[in-house]
Amino acid sequence: MHLHDLRLRLRAAGAGPSHEHRILRTWSQALPRDGGKRPTANYFPAGLLAELPAIDAELAALARVQTVHPGEDGSERLLVGLADGQTVESVLLPRGGVCVSSQVGCAVGCQFCMTGQAGLLRQVRSAEIVAQVALARARRPVSRVVFMGMGEPSHNLDGVLEAIDFLGTVGNVGHKNLVFSTVGDPRAFERLHRQTVRPALALSLHTTDAALRRRLLPRAPDLTPEQLVDAADAYARASGYPVQYQWTLLEGINDRSEDIEGLVRLLRGRWGVLNLIPFNSVEGSGFARPTLERCERMARTLHERGILTKLRHSAGQDVDGGCGQLRARALGGATQPLRRAPRPAPAPEADCPSLPRS
Repeated sequence: MHLHDLRLRLRAAGAGPSHEHRILRTWSQALPRDGGKRPTANYFPAGLLAELPAIDAELAALARVQTVHPGEDGSERLLVGLADGQTVESVLLPRGGVCVSSQVGCAVGCQFCMTGQAGLLRQVRSAEIVAQVALARARRPVSRVVFMGMGEPSHNLDGVLEAIDFLGTVGNVGHKNLVFSTVGDPRAFERLHRQTVRPALALSLHTTDAALRRRLLPRAPDLTPEQLVDAADAYARASGYPVQYQWTLLEGINDRSEDIEGLVRLLRGRWGVLNLIPFNSVEGSGFARPTLERCERMARTLHERGILTKLRHSAGQDVDGGCGQLRARALGGATQPLRRAPRPAPAPEADCPSLPRS
C-alpha cells in the first residue's frame, strides 16, 4: 500500500481532512488516538468509527517486528515482516535515529554488501516505509530518519519521496533530519531539487578512482567521482544542508595514502562532511575491516589536511548483523542467536549499520 492509497481508503470510509490527518499523524508518530481534547467517539463520523478496526488492522499488517537484536551501543536491529511475507531490516540508532529500508534486496550489487547478493525482489511501498518509522517510535522516540537500509532509494524514487514528504509534514520529522542516501543517480539529483520537503543528502562514495568504483559498485550509474561530488555539492548549497559523504573502509582497498590524497583533491572546498565507516564484515565477501588504529590515523590525517572527517562506528557491529544479514539468516532458517564478534574500542559516533550497502 502506498500513502496515497491509504488516504483514499480513509476518505472512502468517510474521513474528512481533519479526521484523515489525525489518523495518519497518530499512526506515524505512534501516539494514542484519544490523546487530544476531543475523544475519537465524539469526533469521528459514525461510518468512519465503524471502519476503524479494519483500518487499524490494515495499518498493523503493513509491517511487524519479527525479531529484535540489541547492540551494546544502544542500537536495535529489527527484522521486519511485510504483509506479503517479505522481510526487510530497520535499525533503531542511538540518539533518536532510525534507519529504514526502501527495497527488498537491491539491484546495485555492491561487492561488499549482503543486501544486493540476491538482487532486487521488489520496491518497499511508501506506507511500508512509514510503517517502519511507526514501529520504531512504538519502541523509543525517533527524530531522525535515514534511508540507508536495504535497497537503493534512487531506484524507488516515487515511493521514497512520497514517504519523505509525509514524514517531513504529518510525521513531524525535521527536514534536515531526513537523510536520503544514494550511490548517485542523475534522476535523484533532479527530483530532490524540486521537492517541497528537501532531505539532507548522503552520497556513498567509497573511492575517488572511477575504475575501482565501477568494480565495487558494478551497477551504479556510470558517473565519475568528480561528477557525483559536483552534483551533490550543488544540491547541498540549494537545500542548505551539507552533504554526508560515506566511505566504507576496506583494508588495502581504500585506506591507503593515495586514497587520502584523492580525497583531499576531491573534497577540499566542498560543503560536506566525510564519514569513514569501518567495514561491517560480511562472510565470504573477500573484504576485511582495517584496524581501529589505521582508521583513526586516516581520519586524523584527513582532518589535518582540511577535510572535515568523522570516524563512525556502524551501529550494532557486535552482533555481526550488517544490513541484509538478518534477512539472509531468516531465509536460511538459522535459529541460533547472532554471534557476538570481538569489538574494538568504540569510535566517536554511531551510524546506520546498512553502510556498507548498495
